[in-house]
Amino acid sequence: MNAKISKKIAVYPGAFDPVTLGHCDIIKRAAYTFDRVVVAVAQDSRKSTMFSTEDRFFMLCGEVEVMQLPNVEVAIFGGLLVDFVKSQGAVVIVRGLRAVSDFEYEFKMAYINHKLNREVDTVFMPATEDGHFISSSLVKELARLGGSLSGLVSDKVAEVIQKRIRGA
Repeated sequence: MNAKISKKIAVYPGAFDPVTLGHCDIIKRAAYTFDRVVVAVAQDSRKSTMFSTEDRFFMLCGEVEVMQLPNVEVAIFGGLLVDFVKSQGAVVIVRGLRAVSDFEYEFKMAYINHKLNREVDTVFMPATEDGHFISSSLVKELARLGGSLSGLVSDKVAEVIQKRIRGA
């Protein structure tokens, strides 16, 4: 059997405000699982963000560059995720899960996205032991209170967060 194996194209969407080591873990694992991964920074995030869309994009680009994953690219998207997924030629949405509470929300979103486009499926990747409780919200709160960000974000991202908090 000489069938060509294709792992296909996946989109990993999120606010990434800021990008954490948990996000980076999902990006690495997705890069090994799929032929091409588009990490998509949500422009229309419902969340109140610390960083602009462009800042989040550039932080992610820096992290992806350090990881040296040639099949990963970073993009900005607005509007319906399934429309962006289709525009990328992708058929898979990658979502990371940290806890059961994430699953309920993500399961609903996977259902809606599949309903909007039956060709798109969602793949859930559970957080690893090291990234299980890392969230961007937790990182921002720790930073505001002067806590250490070691083991939660890269040194480069921690520096950017500290500059933002200091108003620099």
